[in-house]
Amino acid sequence: MIGLRALSGTVSALVLLGVAELLALGFGEYSSPLRALGSAVVDHTPDGVRESVIDTFGTNDKLVLYVCMAVAAIVLAAVAGIVERITRPIGSVLFAAMSVFAAWASVSRADTGWAGAIPVLAGAVAGIATLRALVRRLEPAEPCPPTRGGTTSVERREFLNLAIGLGAAGVVAGVLGRWIGSRMRDVSGNRAEVVLPAAKDVGAAIPEGADLRVPGLASYITDNSEFYRIDTALVVPQVSTQEWSLRIHGMVDREITLYWDDLATRPTVERTVTLTCVSNPVGGDLVGNATWLGYRLAELLAEAGPSPDADMVLSRSFDGFTAGSPLEVLTDGRDAMLAVGMNGEPLPIPHGYPARLVVPGLYGYVSATKWVTELEVTRFDRAEAYWTQRGWSARGPIKTASRIDTPRGSAKLQPGSVIIAGVAWAQNRGISAVEVQVDDGDWRPAKLSEMYSKDTWRQWAYEWDATPGPHTLRARATDGTGEVQTADVVDVIPDGATGYPAVFVKVSD
Repeated sequence: MIGLRALSGTVSALVLLGVAELLALGFGEYSSPLRALGSAVVDHTPDGVRESVIDTFGTNDKLVLYVCMAVAAIVLAAVAGIVERITRPIGSVLFAAMSVFAAWASVSRADTGWAGAIPVLAGAVAGIATLRALVRRLEPAEPCPPTRGGTTSVERREFLNLAIGLGAAGVVAGVLGRWIGSRMRDVSGNRAEVVLPAAKDVGAAIPEGADLRVPGLASYITDNSEFYRIDTALVVPQVSTQEWSLRIHGMVDREITLYWDDLATRPTVERTVTLTCVSNPVGGDLVGNATWLGYRLAELLAEAGPSPDADMVLSRSFDGFTAGSPLEVLTDGRDAMLAVGMNGEPLPIPHGYPARLVVPGLYGYVSATKWVTELEVTRFDRAEAYWTQRGWSARGPIKTASRIDTPRGSAKLQPGSVIIAGVAWAQNRGISAVEVQVDDGDWRPAKLSEMYSKDTWRQWAYEWDATPGPHTLRARATDGTGEVQTADVVDVIPDGATGYPAVFVKVSD
């Protein structure tokens, strides 16, 4: 009987979610309980837990979150079904409590006000009604000694038929709601119609020597499909060029709003810039190099006339995320831009289409706002951005770092010549040297790829005469100012990890 009661709770949860997802079509994306709850979880997850998940699962972190939410929902729903009785509706109360929390999450994230709670509350009514109906089917079938010993096969079959039917209806409603919603919001057709303007200011051609083309080494330019994505958006925002705008306001002489068509009259710049996530562990892959097309932020800000007292620009995403960038960094002559193109095509939707920020020398959490819609000129002592509110450093300059791409960790190698290769970066300072250490030996200089820009990573390679046995390979970089990558081991919190990347290999006898 416990199994049947648990099933009644699970089926009721499916009905609740199905109805809510279907109704969410008319009330905005964040009225979806799954998305609203997921976003609330992201917002309130302790930093240590979040970074551990990213370190373990990388860009699959959001999938892991949804799986964990699904498991938790199934367990809670099963418990609600087990404790529910006709005369003691404890399970219904549990459903109502969960629904109120989901409704709060929807209202706190949605721009539709209290209407954002309607889908989940309506779903709660349907879910509780389903739970009560299923429990009524079970309660008469409770053992009543001495005349009955349990449910009959007919009663069990009738209950299962009803439960399966209701559960299937809930699943269909939920899937249909998600599918229709994704179709309604999809802007891939809009993106396909965009023709990027020709760059007025084109950087120098990338020399062949910038890419050493060593097997196993990351290519100099990261393909769009392979570029890392770390952000707080559980569902990728869908913003068309017709609905996009950029408002520049705050401590300015004049507030301005730019629309997509306004950009066509402005000069464009094309630059290759390496981006790095602050969550990148030592030797990690949350870093990529791309050629970006866009508009200089310094020129856009100058039109608004920032106040001399301002020192920060708070950028805001379409989905509410914020990042705080030092105003001086955006206006000091580096190639900080409002980007609309990536590697020769409009920005991919997951990477901020139709417009995002690209700022050389700053970690993404304080600069690389995707789907950007606002630039508020303000001060660090007056405003805090999303991650700064959660204890991260306010300014986030990128640290000198390196990575070993080949050989991979735990590789089994043959004695003799082995190429050790990787990349190093120190955006806005450049890389002047990379050294390699085998075990505890001397540091040896690696060969560097041809220097292209101080804002991009640099490849390196070192030929090692491998000898039998286990070995530890390390690397360290020196930036353009002469600063050597530190050996001090520091976690990513609060402003980026430090330490030497290390790879452990075994050379056969």
